[in-house]
Amino acid sequence: MDVYEKLKILADAAKYDASCSSSGVDRSENDGVGIGTACAAGICHSFSADGRCISLLKVLQSNACCYDCTYCTNRRSNDRPRATFTPRELADLTIQFYRRNYIEGLFLSSAVWRSPDDTCLQMLETLRILRKEYYFRGYIHVKAIPGADARLTHQLGLFADRMSVNIELPSEQSLLRLAPDKNKQAILRPMGQIQEEIHQSKHDLVRYRHAERFAPAGQSTQMIIGATNDSDYQIMKLSEGLYQKYQLKRVYFSAYIPVMSHPNLPAREGFRPPLLREHRLYQADWLLRFYGFQADELLDAEHPNFHPLIDPKANWALNHPALFPVEVNRAPYEMLLRVPGIGVQSAKRIRTARRERTLTFEGLKKIGVVLKRAQYFITCNGRLADGVSIRQDTVLRALVSEQGLRELPQTSGEQLSLFSMQPLEELKAAISR
Repeated sequence: MDVYEKLKILADAAKYDASCSSSGVDRSENDGVGIGTACAAGICHSFSADGRCISLLKVLQSNACCYDCTYCTNRRSNDRPRATFTPRELADLTIQFYRRNYIEGLFLSSAVWRSPDDTCLQMLETLRILRKEYYFRGYIHVKAIPGADARLTHQLGLFADRMSVNIELPSEQSLLRLAPDKNKQAILRPMGQIQEEIHQSKHDLVRYRHAERFAPAGQSTQMIIGATNDSDYQIMKLSEGLYQKYQLKRVYFSAYIPVMSHPNLPAREGFRPPLLREHRLYQADWLLRFYGFQADELLDAEHPNFHPLIDPKANWALNHPALFPVEVNRAPYEMLLRVPGIGVQSAKRIRTARRERTLTFEGLKKIGVVLKRAQYFITCNGRLADGVSIRQDTVLRALVSEQGLRELPQTSGEQLSLFSMQPLEELKAAISR
């Protein structure tokens, strides 16, 4: 098998890893009109520290796996073409792509070939050739292999810019059911090691100018959504714990793609990947990371899942009417962040601008506030925006997505609450806590 055939197999096998790219969803239409694809394998995109979007060669070292995870297309019991790059082949391929300006870096993962240590050794040799023989200084993201010797994980971190350990599924019960060869502690152990070594590396760099850097871009993880019955609340609590304990850069959520048939998996026929749920989880994840929210504020045991028609921030605001409206000229920065339609940058601009002048609704619009959403939750100089009502049913109607509006009666104005009340009441009950 030549290198090109290996590349086709191993790039295709890597496309379901969402740790720095899309979920492998096919958006092709019957008429064939349009450009671009979200399912083609080989090249993915990430972002550098200065905000540039960079292209990465996304590939597996091997797809010959000794594990039998039921959700994975590379599992050992699946009949599919197998291939393994030698370290020299993959390093040469990466350099050739880089010299042709196809890529700016490498995203390297692997199935567990023979054993975790053997797999790690092959990946390590690939990175050694790139860094030490070709003097490659581009971006490298590498997947740590749970169960591998800690010394091998350490060496991988010295060659890589970012490392990740896929937690795979949101609970230990789900792992036991769908990935019996894996366990939670084996996954968390390298995650803890990476976090400790990153911290130590930063400390050493302060003291010693030429100290070796260990995974300077941090670490991330991924979990599959929709393959099991784990709730959004469980997922958000797990994500929050990972951020707090391991200082992760990102938790990636991958909507389950039914590539395999198994009694423990959702039936393939008629199954649609939970893309909207994935989107809501990313929105909530953003609230945890940048907006000061906690998982227990967004969901609880009685309301364990996000409503598909209302984004998590708007849902929280509607469930706390006593806190709104807030006066933008006096509200603390932390409260501004909790207003739907006001993002981190907009909140910072408000805080700066109101030191010099009294803000108006027109001024907020220029700053970048999304008034179509924020106007129901704020006042300027004690006044609401013209024509705005803050009745809960009115606000709810305004914030429901277009999908939701198509499902509800198509009427307009305040009289909505006087006709066909049942759908509105059902929606209010669904999002209320």
